Amino acid sequence: MDRLPNLLSILRILAVPALGALAWAGAASVWLWALVGTLATDVADGFLARRFGCQSELGARLDSRADLLLYATLPVFAWWLFPDLLRREAGYLAVAVACFAVPIAIGYLRWGQLTSYHTWAAKGTAVLMGIGMLSLFTDGPAWLFHLAVVALLYEAIEEIAITLVLPAWRADVPTLWHALEAHA
Repeated sequence: MDRLPNLLSILRILAVPALGALAWAGAASVWLWALVGTLATDVADGFLARRFGCQSELGARLDSRADLLLYATLPVFAWWLFPDLLRREAGYLAVAVACFAVPIAIGYLRWGQLTSYHTWAAKGTAVLMGIGMLSLFTDGPAWLFHLAVVALLYEAIEEIAITLVLPAWRADVPTLWHALEAHA
């Protein structure tokens, strides 16, 4: 059971080329179901690691790399399937991409690696973003995606602040408050 969280992160990495192939083929319905399954592995890996006490630096790094690969490719895959929708949501999409990219860039500048903080805000935002994207891609209300982008902005600001406050790299920093305590 202690390897299951890492296997789920690896499964997420392996799912990305399949998501790309489905998007390229224009299989929007199948792509959406596959995306739901892939996003579920993101929720499940951390939950299971905490539940069974098998959290590790390797697991945090695997999860972060899987997230990076998935979330960096999602806009491209979504563009292949929903170009008009993404044009309509271009402002929110640009903010979301910046909120994803800027903390990563600052983390690389400061630490030379992915941050892997797995903050409480990041966990909540991932769920909101999944719901928002699915709502958007299934012609549901766009305000759910807009709300998720606002949450993502908060999460990005917190991650940047954590990066600037921590005296040394470490994984799994739940909040800025925890980073400030580590610095004190």
